[in-house]
Amino acid sequence: MTDALHFFGLESMDDDHHWRMEVVPELTTPGHFLFGGCGLGAGLAALEAATGRQTVWATAQYLSFAPTGAVLDLDVLVAAAGKRVSQARVVVRSDDKEILTVNAAVGSPGTLDVDQVWVDPPDVPRPEECPPRRLPDYDLPSIFDRIDVRLAHGRTFEELRSGAAFAPLPSSALWAKVPGHLDPSAATLAIFADYLTGAVSQSVGRSVMSRSLDNTLRVVQLETTEWVLCENRIHSVVGGHAEGNVFLWSERGTLLAVASQSMSVRLWEQ
Repeated sequence: MTDALHFFGLESMDDDHHWRMEVVPELTTPGHFLFGGCGLGAGLAALEAATGRQTVWATAQYLSFAPTGAVLDLDVLVAAAGKRVSQARVVVRSDDKEILTVNAAVGSPGTLDVDQVWVDPPDVPRPEECPPRRLPDYDLPSIFDRIDVRLAHGRTFEELRSGAAFAPLPSSALWAKVPGHLDPSAATLAIFADYLTGAVSQSVGRSVMSRSLDNTLRVVQLETTEWVLCENRIHSVVGGHAEGNVFLWSERGTLLAVASQSMSVRLWEQ
């Protein structure tokens, strides 16, 4: 089983507050730049290693692209360290150019004797009963080669690219897993949360290209699970921008995290 530090290829530079990683093809989009969820995930892996605390909340602001082969430096700054919660940020640079910034709170569980969730997982088939989510064949490997994804509710990529008119589908769902990477972590959930961008096509009934402007992850609880159910909900697509959230569930229906994004959207060029 691979932990998050090894998954992202993070190497400590002198101390746990300075890290380095290479943008290998397996961490990129088919467009050959760092997948946004991997950027947030790497930042959280470095932050948790530096503080010894688990992510409570984190957000990434994407400022620029990091192409395949780029070497990234991740600097962790703990701005305030309390008894239970630390407030911190991670600045990710390539050749002194800031690529993304992660702001986060990390901490330990409290003692409040209330554990309640007021939302329920969607009723969808089990992963083994769902078809693989197939994407076009690309020349080079990408993050999508490292993740097994099953379409639980929604239209296939082929349907959306067919040119047919489909009714809006604001809610869709995917099962996702990283084979051999089963330890529950905020870093892994950050990758799955970035699948929200693909749900915009489901919401408008046409094939569109969506790029994240931000990615916010709120961790509820971690639980060992092979598959994670990504329940995507798109709230709006207006003026070339979309926003929505994703509920991340374990196989047994435990709410793991809630994430949200704002995205820049354009029609997919046929």
